Amino acid sequence: MPADVPPAVPAAAPTDVPPDLPSGAGGVLPDATASDASLRRFLHGLPGVDQVGAEARAGALATRSVKTSAKGALLDLAVSCIDLTTLEGADTPGRVRSLCAKARVPDPTDPHCPRPAAVCIYGDLVPVAVEALRGTSIKVAAVATAFPSGRAPLAVKLADTEAAVGAGADEIDMVIDRGAFLAGRYGEVLAEIQAVKAACGPAHLKVILETGELATLDAVRRASWLAMLGGADFIKTSTGKISPAATLPVALVMLEAVRDWAELSGHRVGFKPAGGIRNAKDALRHLVLVHETVGDAWLDPSLYRIGASTLLNDLLMQRQKLATGHYAGRDYVTVG
Repeated sequence: MPADVPPAVPAAAPTDVPPDLPSGAGGVLPDATASDASLRRFLHGLPGVDQVGAEARAGALATRSVKTSAKGALLDLAVSCIDLTTLEGADTPGRVRSLCAKARVPDPTDPHCPRPAAVCIYGDLVPVAVEALRGTSIKVAAVATAFPSGRAPLAVKLADTEAAVGAGADEIDMVIDRGAFLAGRYGEVLAEIQAVKAACGPAHLKVILETGELATLDAVRRASWLAMLGGADFIKTSTGKISPAATLPVALVMLEAVRDWAELSGHRVGFKPAGGIRNAKDALRHLVLVHETVGDAWLDPSLYRIGASTLLNDLLMQRQKLATGHYAGRDYVTVG
């Protein structure tokens, strides 16, 4: 699988828009000041999701067998795409330093083990992570905008974002206001994403949909498009605080949205499943889904992340099993 991301897909002219894109909008994306009515026409003009079909497709891909040599490469890829996460009220500077040490040296017995892409923490702990990761390419990601509920005035959300970026965060994971989205206040949600994107400055923005609260796959598709219209660099499934989270059918629908967005706009947006991906089998299933839905260009940390707190150790044990022929056991990997 290529390590470098190929050049972006050329922008398609309206006459080249694939037939499964919103024909009601004439293949033209709404502009930044679109009204609620205009956004509603566009978002509700998206093709409906066949839930049974999506579940069947995701289930079929989940049965794909990955053989030994390919499995080793995918395990390494999964490690390199992890946003190693701690988002607990009891988090301390010591806990964050420990997590950063784990990210710097995931497997002390294997100097060739790849590092995770980022460490994801609460914004007030960003300075601790920045110092602990200094001299590495590991990114510091901070959750913001009244995570995990997203229920706060916009001024508070922007201050939250600006504080994290000012402290050195490379990436911001924001949550949308699901209440506003489900009430059909699409313009309000769009404006909020745009404002947070502006507040991010040079930092990348991941927009969390909290799909477990959106109820239907149609709503997941609409929220995905709305986030991308707002300028998201990544769309992300979940906060990890709500179940269900990163299910395969949800990931499939969001990946299809990312694919169709690239075809329509000429711009690639990343994807991050988070919540419930706890072992290597889960991670490999998601990587197969990415390969089959959007292609190998997305199999790179610049366009794909996995939000996880416990996944890394299982990936390390699976790598050790491939190398030695036996499991080392959980006592032989650092807690982090």
